Amino acid sequence: MAYVPIEKEDYLEPSCLLCGEPFGQEPRLGSVPMDRVRQKLDALEGRQDFAGAERLLNHWLEEARLAGDQRGEFALRNERMGFYRKQGRREEAYENAEAALALIPILRIDDSVAAATCYVNSATVYDAFGEPEKSLPLFEQARAIYERELSPKDPLLGGLCNNMGLALSALGRFGEARERFCQALDIMSTSPLEQAITWMNLADLAMARDGIEAGEDEINRCLERASDLLDAPTLPRDGYYAFVCEKCAPGFDEYGWFARAAELRERSETIYAGT
Repeated sequence: MAYVPIEKEDYLEPSCLLCGEPFGQEPRLGSVPMDRVRQKLDALEGRQDFAGAERLLNHWLEEARLAGDQRGEFALRNERMGFYRKQGRREEAYENAEAALALIPILRIDDSVAAATCYVNSATVYDAFGEPEKSLPLFEQARAIYERELSPKDPLLGGLCNNMGLALSALGRFGEARERFCQALDIMSTSPLEQAITWMNLADLAMARDGIEAGEDEINRCLERASDLLDAPTLPRDGYYAFVCEKCAPGFDEYGWFARAAELRERSETIYAGT
């Protein structure tokens, strides 16, 4: 009988979908491969596999702990607080926000861009769950770092302005909120999807400040701008586009643009189904 050599794949177990290594032989890494984790996380969220996304984050958080990788844990806590915020899970989002903030002095990165991004992420969590007054000091800390360390057109600064505007609006500080939204539009001048989100925020600001009748004209102008941006022909119809359509649709519904809201939901569902 002819000798048939044994190949590696003949004796190794199938690869783990979380880390890419054979089951039982997953490495205890010196540091978490965050680029790879984020790629997998984006893919899972893009097809709305939220259970899989949570398993991925849980797996790598445990890996970071076992390896004593505090920087990896810090990065994962930031991803987890955002994930749980989007899932509406307050307790888990707060837990990860507080854990990430506690790691900043331990890592000695208080004045870094990474720390500022954590301040923004944590502030956004607090605002999302009804504590805008708790979010503003964190936004201000982040803003001081971003304005010192980043270019004036950096998307991180644009995202901060958008989220800070929401917190200011929730506190009734409408003039300051409008300033932050307008700053975000300027920074995001080459990002149609981010601009669309900001125009939706401006519509909500007009509603909160003036009411539906007095603010009708301004609200409709904001919705028209957002709608046009979502139809930009250069936009890739990918998972993030689907997310933005899904995010904007309820706003169009709220102001009576029912057909537009339905169209955006259909686009989003079609993209998710395809992935």
